[in-house]
Amino acid sequence: MELSRREFLKLGGAAVPAILALETLGFDWVSAVYPRSLSVMKKRIGEKTTICPYDASGCGFIVAAEGGNIINIEGDPDHPINRGGACSKGASLAQLRTVDGKLNPRRLTQVLYRRPGGTEWTLKSWDWAMEQIARNIKRVRDANWVEKDEGGYSVNRTEGLASVGASALDNEECYLLVKALRSLGLVYVEHQARI
Repeated sequence: MELSRREFLKLGGAAVPAILALETLGFDWVSAVYPRSLSVMKKRIGEKTTICPYDASGCGFIVAAEGGNIINIEGDPDHPINRGGACSKGASLAQLRTVDGKLNPRRLTQVLYRRPGGTEWTLKSWDWAMEQIARNIKRVRDANWVEKDEGGYSVNRTEGLASVGASALDNEECYLLVKALRSLGLVYVEHQARI
C-alpha cells in the first residue's frame, strides 16, 4: 500500500485523537508498543540492579530488598544482554540468601575445613581461613619463584600460581585484582567474562 502525502497527513490527523481518546480510557499505549524498554518493578522498596554471578553472560537483574531480606529478583528489562529474561539459575538468585522468607539453611556462614587426608569437616573462623590462604600463597610463591630466565634476564615471577576471574567482577574490580596478582609475580592470569 502506497500513501500519498495528503493521505499520510489525513491518517496521522485521525490517529492522534484516537490515541488521546484511548489514553483517557486508561489504555497505556507506550507499554503496549515498547514493553521491554520500561522498568516493570514499581514497588516502594529498595531496588538495585545487579549482574548474575553464575556464568559469563553478564545478565542483569533487579533485586528488591526490604530490611536486609530479598523480596524479589527479576530480569532487568533495560539490560542489553538478557532484556528482562532469566535462565533457571538466574531466576533462583534469591535462594542464595533466602528460602521462603528465611535465611537459606544451606548457605555457608562459617568456614568448613577438612584437613588433608581427613574425612571430617570442622568449623573455623574467617580470620583463620585468611591466614591459611595467605600462608599457602606465600609458600607456593616462594617455592616456584623465578628471578632470572634461561637468557639471564631478570623476570621476577612465579609459575606455580594462577588466577581465573569470574563474570561477576566489573572492570574496576578486575583492574585491582590484576594489579594485586601482578605484584605477587603471577604470570598466568585469565578471566572468563564475555561482555
